[in-house]
Amino acid sequence: MDLSHRFTVATPVEETWAHFQDIAALAECFPGAQLTSADADTFAGTVKVKLGPIALVYAGSGTFVDKDDAAHSFKVDAKGKDKRGNGTAGAQVSLSMHDGADGGTDVEVLTDLNITGKPAQFGRGVMQDVSDKLLGQFVSCLEQRLTGADAEPAPAPAPVAATEVEPTPLADAAATAAAATPRPTPRPLAAAPAQDDALDLGAAVLPVLAKAYWRQGLGALAVLLVIWRILRR
Repeated sequence: MDLSHRFTVATPVEETWAHFQDIAALAECFPGAQLTSADADTFAGTVKVKLGPIALVYAGSGTFVDKDDAAHSFKVDAKGKDKRGNGTAGAQVSLSMHDGADGGTDVEVLTDLNITGKPAQFGRGVMQDVSDKLLGQFVSCLEQRLTGADAEPAPAPAPVAATEVEPTPLADAAATAAAATPRPTPRPLAAAPAQDDALDLGAAVLPVLAKAYWRQGLGALAVLLVIWRILRR
């Protein structure tokens, strides 16, 4: 299936293109992706995908079959396979960059996607909507990295001058009592539960299906209510 995406980032073309050469940084912006190796022409890694109770881990690799630094474009041939043999995924991705408005960059991504297994049950329309949602998350992460790199740290607050207080007998007694009272040992904070970084395809698909088929869902619910009333008579 063919998927098409376009987005704009606020940074100039040269800066955006340079960032796209860092495959490891790009992988950190994609949910579930982990890079295991990369060089100028190839890369390899894994992508963890959740589809309801089903967990898939695709291991694969990609090759830059064409890269044009002057035109700011490249083509990637990528393929992967679920480690448990539940499906395969292959994609040919073409990306191009052009000068955008206000000094930004317009990016166009064309993908020829071929998948087998559980995710293949969704049609092109659903996959396009889901990939749009995932791309939005990727672009938000990318823009934060591109625009936040040059942000200046906030200045540290000025130290507050200490005010000398003349000791009094009452203050001395309170200080002595406080020093004599044993202080409880603070209990260590419990570690935060580990976050699952897998790409939750089910969570992305369900809102799309609900939006596309809510009328059919209401019709089915009405039929079920009629059947339920008949059975209760």
